[in-house]
Amino acid sequence: MFQSKKNIIAGRNPVTEALKAGQTIDKVLMFKNASGEAINEIRQLAKDNNVPVQYVPNEKLNSLTNVQHQGVVAFKSAIRYQDLQQVIDWVNEKGEVPLFLILDGVTDVRNIGAIARTALCCGAQAIIIPDKGVGALNEDAVKTSAGALELIQICRVNSLMKAVDELHLNGIKVFASEMTAKKRLFDLELKEPAAIVMGGEEKGVFPALMRICDEQFHIPMSNGFESLNVSVATGMILYEVMKQRITG
Repeated sequence: MFQSKKNIIAGRNPVTEALKAGQTIDKVLMFKNASGEAINEIRQLAKDNNVPVQYVPNEKLNSLTNVQHQGVVAFKSAIRYQDLQQVIDWVNEKGEVPLFLILDGVTDVRNIGAIARTALCCGAQAIIIPDKGVGALNEDAVKTSAGALELIQICRVNSLMKAVDELHLNGIKVFASEMTAKKRLFDLELKEPAAIVMGGEEKGVFPALMRICDEQFHIPMSNGFESLNVSVATGMILYEVMKQRITG
């Protein structure tokens, strides 16, 4: 995926300073054989700030920038990530019923942008994403979302399993979309606090994550054709939630 040059931070000192300053960083790319005190500090700062580090060949870094990168390149995020528990508290303090989305393995930034746009329109307050295995929330994603990614809360976590545990501790029921599930979307009770897990188009929801969800459901289709785009499916699900809550 193309990255705008202005979103790239290259070099050990610039990346270190960006992490220390609390800039929102999508990820750090590091030469797999890079070493030294500065590299160790970047690794630790990235860990402290929940920023994923990906180890790549030097040729990959060279293709991203013409400046001396010294084995380290970081991508600035187009949005600011929020703490999940703080978002839950914020929603409750406003007197709203929580409605969150969990994206597991959704990598296409156009889908993520479209999902954010629909989520905001249907009253969802937050989208929960893992720190790895999800499309970068870059300028393309923000553009596709028509700015929704800058308005809805985005929570980046290092484990979706732990995020589900945190939701459960806060009384939020977690539902997983799975086309082989017996229960239909329309049979769910969605007026209470809820989080919806949407899996990537290729692999779906990770099995271990699926097992700890409260319920699984499918979207009924008239002719058995099972190929809904993930952003379209998400829109159908969120509209059902909104319908239940409005007419409830």
